Amino acid sequence: MAGLTTGGPNVDVSLLYEINGLARQAPGWLDRTVAVLGEYGILLALVLLVLWCWRGARRQDETAAVETFTALVWAPLAASAALLLNIPLREFVGRPRPAAQHGGVEVLEPGAGLGHSAFSFVSDHATLAMALGVGLFVAHRRIGSIGIGLALAEGFTRIYMGLHYPTDVIGGLALGTAVVLLLAPLAMALLTPVVRAVARSPRLGVLVRARERVVARPVDLAAAGPSAREQESDLAA
Repeated sequence: MAGLTTGGPNVDVSLLYEINGLARQAPGWLDRTVAVLGEYGILLALVLLVLWCWRGARRQDETAAVETFTALVWAPLAASAALLLNIPLREFVGRPRPAAQHGGVEVLEPGAGLGHSAFSFVSDHATLAMALGVGLFVAHRRIGSIGIGLALAEGFTRIYMGLHYPTDVIGGLALGTAVVLLLAPLAMALLTPVVRAVARSPRLGVLVRARERVVARPVDLAAAGPSAREQESDLAA
């Protein structure tokens, strides 16, 4: 993997300098905003999207609700699996951070003690964001498209912050997508019976489907016939 660890005059390094160079020209408040979004904000937005999709899924019929809820459960599980796969991959490749290899890289970090790994390939944040985005897409196409867009934005911020090369981000996006889609058939087959059982549970079913509200309608005694009027008079007596 020496091609990843030795930086030279290549497209990867050129794009790094071009995108990260925007941080030098931007005002300080914009750099701080991008740093916070890249570290926490976009991932939080993806979590909120998952909750929003879950809220809408609970209003569907049982079959559709079970299918959507199963996909929503798989999204964070797939993201966790992708992050676990990245641990040995990152150690195997052993690519240092851009600032450790190239001078003039502007590193933006919102605060101290974040404990970033010394290795750059692949980006954990890009992997996590894309896994959630693609998982959302499996559950709901429109909301998932927004999630994928946020994942792409997450990747851009990691380069802007000087923490990753473009290929680190591309690798993370590919890893997150591959884990979600390749393991989805097996995961859905295993999770669907569990979710269906939860949906039919008297206590836990509300997690999958919203409880139906029974609205009492006033009885029109004139149209209900003599039997209803007799019951009314009996109650009054």
